[in-house]
Amino acid sequence: MKIFHLSAECYPVAKVGGLADVVGALPKYQNQMGLDASVVMPFYERKFVQENEWDVVFEASSFLGARRFYFEILKERTDKLGFPLFLVKIPGLLDRENVYSYPDETEQFIAYQVAFLDWITWSQQTPDIIHCHDHHSGLVPFLMYHARPYHRLAEIPTILTIHNGQYHGAFNWSKLSLLGDIDLSKTGLLEWNGAINPLAAAVKCCWKYTTVSPTYLEELTYQSNGLEYLFYLERNKGTGILNGIDTEVWNPKTDPMIPENFSIRTLASGKQKDKEALCARFKLSTDRPLISFIGRLVGEKGADLLPNAIKRSILAHPGGVNFCLLGAGEVKVQDQLLALQTEFPDQCSVFIGYDEPLAHLVYAGSDFLLMPSRVEPCGLNQLYALRYGTVPVVRTTGGLRDSVIDFGDEGGYGIRFIQANAEDIIHAVGRAIGLYETTPHLQLIRKRIMALDFSWDRSAKEYINLYESLKPAI
Repeated sequence: MKIFHLSAECYPVAKVGGLADVVGALPKYQNQMGLDASVVMPFYERKFVQENEWDVVFEASSFLGARRFYFEILKERTDKLGFPLFLVKIPGLLDRENVYSYPDETEQFIAYQVAFLDWITWSQQTPDIIHCHDHHSGLVPFLMYHARPYHRLAEIPTILTIHNGQYHGAFNWSKLSLLGDIDLSKTGLLEWNGAINPLAAAVKCCWKYTTVSPTYLEELTYQSNGLEYLFYLERNKGTGILNGIDTEVWNPKTDPMIPENFSIRTLASGKQKDKEALCARFKLSTDRPLISFIGRLVGEKGADLLPNAIKRSILAHPGGVNFCLLGAGEVKVQDQLLALQTEFPDQCSVFIGYDEPLAHLVYAGSDFLLMPSRVEPCGLNQLYALRYGTVPVVRTTGGLRDSVIDFGDEGGYGIRFIQANAEDIIHAVGRAIGLYETTPHLQLIRKRIMALDFSWDRSAKEYINLYESLKPAI
């Protein structure tokens, strides 16, 4: 079965969020299970691209409205990621460094999708499934079924995976001509709330859509930035599949980015040495429970709640808890956290930015990982934390609800709280401190969470089952 994954991100080529981690792992695991899965993404002038060798496997020109553009399809020569990787390079559009935030982003992603469809059409390829990820490839299902140049693709099933339903990629109807020779009687499929909405179009046109956790499938019907009614109408097309993690990359036994590797058997000593290394870097005491946060400092992640919650937790437990924060985002939140670091240098340390090796050390060396998210379609951070014996402290939403059971419940191993507010966070921090002080119980939980299976083996099988379910219609 031949699968094309279309995505704006793929680790380690270009990563902004969890989308990159998923697309960088899922095809690899699918190929290990016997599929022929590839990734097709835009070209970015980044380190991975510069340091690897590429073959031009196709080149042509196409149109973006009245504008002709030249494009190349590049293939990474060795399949070093465990799957064939293709880049769509378009001089003047897709030849830049950053993934997002250019003023002509709409034109960039439309051209990317048009170039992909032109390539597989003109090279006479007929994949079994085209798997689109988020709105950046959301126009592909509509174009396959309702654009005249691609009529030969009309019987190929399309699947959409929604990693974050808050972002739709909507743009004005004045840009309709950029889509080329489409059936104008079908433009209602593009429309939502007065604009062309690629995510809405994908939900309407794809054969099936998935969300990255079962709970998030339900949450989209009441929390999707204006698409709630659409998800209610199309709910029978949806399936929730919890993301996995790449257990080869995220493995405390072999991870080259942490100073002390450890397994379940060597958990106590190994994790303590990593905690010592992390605390030494941030000038924190190793004698206190260390609660960390990794992520974007934005409201979606509940980051605006952190300054107040952390300050009040420190005041409630003077000398009794440490906090370590790694992230970047809203300037106001960054400044508030840096002020906290100045006020409580012995109990709070902040790193503004993102550093992959440091993130691995934080997962390995922390006692708890705090995730107060307002919205969390799946969340991967809590899965990484579990892998490294770090107890997640999470708000009960989305994939956090599906992957973390409170230690007060039968079979539980994490800490959950209900509301995204400072009071619930402070209470959860108090529970974490209490658990830390009960050393035998904490060690038992650490061993339990390291034995959990959140690998892509499980999740990849669910995607394959979904693909297989479409076979009678192929």
